[in-house]
Amino acid sequence: MKQPTRNPGAAVRNQGRTPARQPAGADSRVRAAGAVTARTRTGDRLRGWTGHHREMAAEALRRFFAAPMASGMTALVIAIALALPAALQLGLVNFQRAVAGWDGQPQISVFLSKDARESAVTSYVDDLGEDPRVAAVTYISPEQALEEFQQSSGLGDALAGLGSNPLPAVLLVRPADGVTGELESLAAALRESALTDAVVLDMAWVERLARLTELGQRLSLGLGVLLALGVILVVVNTIRLHIESRREEILVVKLVGGTDAFVRRPFLYSGLCYGLFGGLLAWMLVTLGVALLSGPVAGLASSYGSGYRLEAPGLSYLLALTCGAALLGLTGAWLAVARHIRAIEPT
Repeated sequence: MKQPTRNPGAAVRNQGRTPARQPAGADSRVRAAGAVTARTRTGDRLRGWTGHHREMAAEALRRFFAAPMASGMTALVIAIALALPAALQLGLVNFQRAVAGWDGQPQISVFLSKDARESAVTSYVDDLGEDPRVAAVTYISPEQALEEFQQSSGLGDALAGLGSNPLPAVLLVRPADGVTGELESLAAALRESALTDAVVLDMAWVERLARLTELGQRLSLGLGVLLALGVILVVVNTIRLHIESRREEILVVKLVGGTDAFVRRPFLYSGLCYGLFGGLLAWMLVTLGVALLSGPVAGLASSYGSGYRLEAPGLSYLLALTCGAALLGLTGAWLAVARHIRAIEPT
């Protein structure tokens, strides 16, 4: 079989020639077959972002229940810190309910002259009833005043020996407005009447009750702020320990291009879990306390002829407590990761 003739010179001459023109469209087909720059759509990014949030939330729950003793102790500390101001606030609410049935308006006692005629007193009571500054007027005769005093003081036998009734007739005037200036103006107008001997403005107990309520509210607010700071510090310390235990994992994630937001996300969900379960436990503690006190409080109220019952924390109370605790846990976790994540950088 004849071998093909080798011609080195022809090969050398062909190296300098321009290659033959390619058919139309061949260049575009070559480029299409090569590498193509990937473009991520906004929808894909959003799906990836939400998917990672779901994964981190599930991972935080898994880690929470993987160590039930440690997680439960941290959540219980948070619950105790939150239950104290929550119980105080609930106690204030029940106290306000208890005194809501009392006459919260101040009262003016008008002691009438013993020489006042009955017709003049009746006309005076009618005039006061038409006064826009007066909400109601109650007339107490001397006989009624003596009977009430005998029943309340227990000195019935001693008072029965008196030759005459020493008590005057009294008008109990309830003002329409509880403003201090209006009350004093009305009391001054009542003193100017010729039928009155003395006018007593009974509003001291109302002022004491208002001051006591204000004191309780401020005490509850101050205690709540201090214990909220304590909850944040507990979460900060717990998340810091989590960060240190996963230091090598964080370094690897940053080496492959993970951002700080990507790294901090699981720790934020861990803080959210601690706060959420701590708030739930706090609601359970407050509910248990109310259940234990309901019987004695009901018995005490019945001894005074009242049907008062303690108000237990309802669903709105549960939502407010758990959401507030979750926000505190999230805040503590954010403070922890903002300080410690930046310090972990691959060298």
